[in-house]
Amino acid sequence: MRRLLVSLVALAGMVSLASPAAAAPRLMLPPPTGSHPVGSTDLHLVDRSRQDPWVPSGPRELMVSMFYPALVPIGPKRPYLTLAEAKALLTESGLPDVDPALVAGTRTSARVDAPPLPGKHALVVLSPGFGKPRTTLTGLAEELASKGFVVALIGHNHESHGTAFPDGRVTGCAACGSESTLLPPIRSADASFVLDTLTRPSSRWSRLIDRTRIGMAGHSIGGYSTPTAMVDDGRIRAGADLDGRLWSPIPASGIDRPFLLLGRESEYTPAGPDTTWAGSWPNLTGWKRWISVAAAGHASFTDVGVLGEQLGLGKPELLDGERGMALTRTYVSAFFDKNLRGGQQPLLDGPVPGNPEIKFWN
Repeated sequence: MRRLLVSLVALAGMVSLASPAAAAPRLMLPPPTGSHPVGSTDLHLVDRSRQDPWVPSGPRELMVSMFYPALVPIGPKRPYLTLAEAKALLTESGLPDVDPALVAGTRTSARVDAPPLPGKHALVVLSPGFGKPRTTLTGLAEELASKGFVVALIGHNHESHGTAFPDGRVTGCAACGSESTLLPPIRSADASFVLDTLTRPSSRWSRLIDRTRIGMAGHSIGGYSTPTAMVDDGRIRAGADLDGRLWSPIPASGIDRPFLLLGRESEYTPAGPDTTWAGSWPNLTGWKRWISVAAAGHASFTDVGVLGEQLGLGKPELLDGERGMALTRTYVSAFFDKNLRGGQQPLLDGPVPGNPEIKFWN
């Protein structure tokens, strides 16, 4: 069935080439809902104080995508992936028949190098799932930026299938197959290095970032790594785990800063089957929320759910991809608004009629 759907997508592309009147297929992310246009810039950062833990022949290199509220929406739209990155993602996902150009050309909302909105803004660091490129959290990053946050979306090198660098290199997933418990300390060090780089006085980003209002969120392994980063780096004032099992429990010393657990109802409720959230819950001693989403899949918290449906690969038993993204955007942005900017967010007090998929387990 999946090959048939993929073939139909490819056929649609062939028809569009043959007939000028036919519209070419185009994947697109839902536009963000905030009041600001979004700008974006990619950074190539090198941490010369560390050897890369996966390929220790050189220093740790990271690609980081910055998203920020823009003054005006000028400049070209941000590319989603390079062709090489798209091909690697599709191959890893078991979809080698999908045209990589279709995925690479996904329509985004952010404008490359648009002038930033002046002033100091809260910063949110985002960390993607294991094996997935950082770009799969673009929808969330654009939403946060449209609501006035600066966002640093980290590409943890050698931890995804395909990371393109400015010099043309495309690195693979040397870490894939490793124990999950090895990743949080590495990602924590990556996050601290990114914070050091962005907030040092000589950085142009320091003019846009309020160093007293920094948060972090991640999906899957990225979510599992967020508590470790908070324990290691006190600058991170609030954290969110999006559908990430806590393979190593939060230490008994605890985290006294705000924390959000947001995940699938089929996996993350006090009754299980996951037991790691319940085991760590008592050690979250600050403001906290545990929220489940009915019918969500693991990809519902990322761009993958949206783009998969547009390719005809959605599963009817799962939450609609755009609905999953809308709920993720809504609750994550509300969490950071409340806990980094002091916003009033009654949405986080309990269920509301408009979001029947949401359950609170506080």
